[in-house]
Amino acid sequence: MYPESTATAFEIAARLGYDGVEVMVWTDPVSQDVDALRRLSDHHGVPILAVHAPCLLITQRVWSTDPWTKLQRAQAAAERLGASTVVVHPPFRWQRQYARDFVTGIWRMADETDVRFAVENMYPWRYRDREMLAYAPEWDVTKDDYRHFTVDLSHTATARTDASAMIDRMGDRLAHIHLADGNGSAKDEHLVPGRGTQPCAELLEGLARTSFDGHVVIEVNTRRAMSSAEREADLAEALAFTRLHLAAGPTAGPTPTAERDRARRP
Repeated sequence: MYPESTATAFEIAARLGYDGVEVMVWTDPVSQDVDALRRLSDHHGVPILAVHAPCLLITQRVWSTDPWTKLQRAQAAAERLGASTVVVHPPFRWQRQYARDFVTGIWRMADETDVRFAVENMYPWRYRDREMLAYAPEWDVTKDDYRHFTVDLSHTATARTDASAMIDRMGDRLAHIHLADGNGSAKDEHLVPGRGTQPCAELLEGLARTSFDGHVVIEVNTRRAMSSAEREADLAEALAFTRLHLAAGPTAGPTPTAERDRARRP
């Protein structure tokens, strides 16, 4: 919903019929306030299914400058809000001590809670013909041993990597989906699914054939929308695309009722 507020996101999610939200903890004070988030969730009847820890450059001072404190606060927020997942990015390369201890530290935290710490795939930073490896231990999180993964299909596009192969490597540790699209631009595009080159439909239809019990979260960029109506139209299109393909399991697959239940998870 950026640059709209966290409160607006809950309102629009309810109006469009989304079944829940993932809260990105960022510079909006409401996104950092667990009590305010709970009131919004209760008021709009929209559950909070995941909490995205403040891992971005613009959130380096949100919830402390210590990255482990940020994760501890994200875990506490998820537990209080009833969210099943904390999404976390791998460290920036210049966070040397944090990066050195990250894999073992995430396992340690995961052992202390029922909340899933789902580590998200990232991408190399590119400028013209130059490439910078900004994340450590790896932007391709499947190269390290984590209990749970988040796959982001805009990030696979930006990384110019094979999304299907990455998802196969994640296997049954794939716990969370950030559904978006991309065309391989150096910029992280987060297009409405179906508008780029990523296997969004194939991923969703594959989930309909499995026992996947995580959440599918629409994470599209609506900053270029010329109006609120255009923004809502993009979000409605993304939701319709997701439900359509989540319900497209094979004849021998889950029952229609189970498919409908699964289709209510974006």
